[in-house]
Amino acid sequence: MAEGLFTGHLEVVVQDTSFGARQDLDYALHLLSAARDGAVAPTMRIYRPRPTAAFGQRDVRLPGYAAAAARCQEAGYAPVVRKSGGRVAIYDEGAVVIDHVEPATDAIVGSQQRYGEFSAVIADALERAGVGAGIGELPGEYCAGEHSVYGTDGLHRAKLAGVAQRVIAGAWVISAVVSIEDTASLRRLITDVYADLDLPLDPGTIGSATDFAPAITPDAFIEHLVWAYGQRTDLTVR
Repeated sequence: MAEGLFTGHLEVVVQDTSFGARQDLDYALHLLSAARDGAVAPTMRIYRPRPTAAFGQRDVRLPGYAAAAARCQEAGYAPVVRKSGGRVAIYDEGAVVIDHVEPATDAIVGSQQRYGEFSAVIADALERAGVGAGIGELPGEYCAGEHSVYGTDGLHRAKLAGVAQRVIAGAWVISAVVSIEDTASLRRLITDVYADLDLPLDPGTIGSATDFAPAITPDAFIEHLVWAYGQRTDLTVR
């Protein structure tokens, strides 16, 4: 199969309701295994999550992990540990989660290209929604990554999306959490959890799309995302 993100026809599944914090993460892995086994065609799954604190594998080994997980649980954000890399990401119904999964003969080949294409299509969707968007790691951002998508008004920049990828023999899944709406309490929680873990963080990098385009909603972003994907490949939306 082709190496990049857009390999041909894509099934788009907009999940009506979250299965739950742990269940949603597990379902992405289920799709990955099914794609490897030939049971799932190239698919993009989109959903709005329940309050989730998705810790990375390295976070669990930090002395402050127990306190951070307890803080999230008390705030109503289910602490879970994800399989992919990166640091803790905390999000809720104000976000949109995207899982793009495909079978691949050699899933390692093209992995860096997929990162670039995935970030670009998210940035295009945000731009169409009226958000100035760029790609790259902001100094001091949470869950730092070179393929992060940020919003900007020319003066201020804030991270809006983090991207992660998991590759197995025969398939890959690339995922993003896009912050569309958030609250002051969520920003405080992120800041406090990073302090618990003794991880560097510039709180000014925490943001949402509504900081730059106040009228945008998660549902509207999903429409723009489907449009941006549709400019690049053939889709069936269900």
